[in-house]
Amino acid sequence: MRAPADQAGCCEFLSPQPPSCPLRDVAAWRTKRPERSPNMAIPAPVFDPPFRVTRASHVRLNVRDLAASKAFYTGIFGVAVTDETAEAVYLRGLEEACHHSIVLQRSDAPGTCERIGFRVLTEDDLEQGYTWFEARGWNPEWVEMPFQRRTLHVTDPRGIKLEFCASMDVVPRLLVKFSCHQGGKALRLDHFQVLVPDAAAAWNDYTPLGFRASEYIVDGEGRTTAAFLQRKGNSHDFVLVNGRGPRLHHTAFMVADNQGVIAGCDAAGELGFADAVERGPGRHGAGHALFVYFRDPDGHRIELNSTTYTAMDSELEPVRWDRTAATVVAQWGLPAQRTWFDDASPFPGSPLSLPDPAPNPLTLEKYLAAKS
Repeated sequence: MRAPADQAGCCEFLSPQPPSCPLRDVAAWRTKRPERSPNMAIPAPVFDPPFRVTRASHVRLNVRDLAASKAFYTGIFGVAVTDETAEAVYLRGLEEACHHSIVLQRSDAPGTCERIGFRVLTEDDLEQGYTWFEARGWNPEWVEMPFQRRTLHVTDPRGIKLEFCASMDVVPRLLVKFSCHQGGKALRLDHFQVLVPDAAAAWNDYTPLGFRASEYIVDGEGRTTAAFLQRKGNSHDFVLVNGRGPRLHHTAFMVADNQGVIAGCDAAGELGFADAVERGPGRHGAGHALFVYFRDPDGHRIELNSTTYTAMDSELEPVRWDRTAATVVAQWGLPAQRTWFDDASPFPGSPLSLPDPAPNPLTLEKYLAAKS
């Protein structure tokens, strides 16, 4: 069951809105480029955080039908089943040696995201994290989770539900087990994108934890509407975007090359999921990824992408994008359909709020109406 779409619920990241009619002055609109030198105050990076978050790790998605969801994920994305029970299926990418990166959980609230997970380096980092979160009211709680060592649950000030662990069970990599490869041959979980009412405030929440921006997007008033934050040294682990939230917009998996993006689409068509391809293939401006987005049987959005870049060097300034530039969305092609902006997976129990001002993206529907 997909979350209902309504204009008030949309996000504004990757939502080009030219200053006039979208069909007027298209050449100038298309050729706006990002800037290397920000002209507004942004959070200063923290190079010595109180504990060491290493990467985006895993996600827990609530689903209605485990068998149907398992067939969708394994057939289209090519992820492997590590374990399964009557209540959950544990999946991983082909190069992942840790037990799981997606957990599909049977639930009475399908279409919601239970938690997004990050790794820390050591058990000591978990202890230091607990102390830091407790002092700031993030309500940390120790929990026991299957196939993980000690695990910490917290809820951030925006209502995003997080999970941290330092280690999982180790399993064999499948990277050269070629008989196991199918669909898009997803290699590993790369990042999350989450909608929040105030991306600038959320960026400030995570800066003390050592999250650094590789890119960010501002509106015509210079307000931050999106921030691409990273810990593992590539372009992003965690993207925070203005929108009705908190809600998980998508989880992204890296594939080996551009053919993996196409292979995922081909598998979806062959397996009867042609209409699950929501957007793409295309090439993002911000982040630079060649992408395609799918919607699973419960409406969760998964991206396959084939491109990233390193962003670990301390002297690199984040790239500043103008939200009105068409190329922030994609280097070529039409705007995304309305569902891509509107729909996302809520976190159970977290109240939703709208940004101010509310987003007003250029959707495919608006573009075609103007063109006609």
